[in-house]
Amino acid sequence: MNVLATRGAACALAMAMCLWAGTAAGDEKLAGIACRSVHLRFPGPESEAFYNEITVDQSAPGTYFMVCGWSRGYFGIQELANGKKLILFSVWDSQADDPNATPLEERVQEFEPAEGVRVKRFGNEGSGGQSFFDYDWKIGETYKFCVSTQVIGGRTAYSGWFFHPERQAWLRLMTFATPTPEPERLRSFYSFIEDFRRNRASAGQARVARFGNAWSLDGGEWKPLTRTQFTADSNPALTINAKVVDGLFLLATGGDTENTDVKLRGSMTLPEPPAAAPDWKPTPLESLGD
Repeated sequence: MNVLATRGAACALAMAMCLWAGTAAGDEKLAGIACRSVHLRFPGPESEAFYNEITVDQSAPGTYFMVCGWSRGYFGIQELANGKKLILFSVWDSQADDPNATPLEERVQEFEPAEGVRVKRFGNEGSGGQSFFDYDWKIGETYKFCVSTQVIGGRTAYSGWFFHPERQAWLRLMTFATPTPEPERLRSFYSFIEDFRRNRASAGQARVARFGNAWSLDGGEWKPLTRTQFTADSNPALTINAKVVDGLFLLATGGDTENTDVKLRGSMTLPEPPAAAPDWKPTPLESLGD
């Protein structure tokens, strides 16, 4: 295994330990300071695309509602500390916290961001590329997201797709392509709610969202993701909850939330699969440019 593959595997393993086992180092210090991060893990086969939807019922400044996560990155919506709202799509290229430590030839390559998308490198949680798209999403509205993958010229390209309700069209907001020793498909699907403001007051503000109508695209066929596991980080806060509501998976954290439904590390299964598969599939890229 080459250096890049080793780094990628280590980064994916670290994130898996954080999300699934709830053993993120250092999170105990967030007791009383931040809402506990809560997650949904969707078991499913390695796939060409991961589709999911979100409806936010309650938000607060400094919240990330992550809709489509996988072993290499994540995609969702944020409310910043000043109340501004946006879409964030990120892809890792290294486990190094210093974004400048990864050699240029091993970094994610940016490919044709949509109009209005801002792009930069990130660090301190592994390193990679991230993109931002200002969008004033609304409480109670349902939003559709999809991440797709495609191997082009020795790189695996990950594209973030958002269905823009006002335009009634799917937008490929950004593609990040990273060198891979072997072709990679999407795996380890997850969603989460995170309080990144962490100013003590934020721990008293509830965040609630419903995730669902989740699908993976395998061999050109959409397959429903009807099971999930409820996990959290090691913040000891007990103000968390999860349950199935009207065919969707609800996550809640912070404020006066009580764990009256699914217990931590418990599983949930939809009583019935989603009524219909997405009537759309990601458009393949022809190249990654020069």
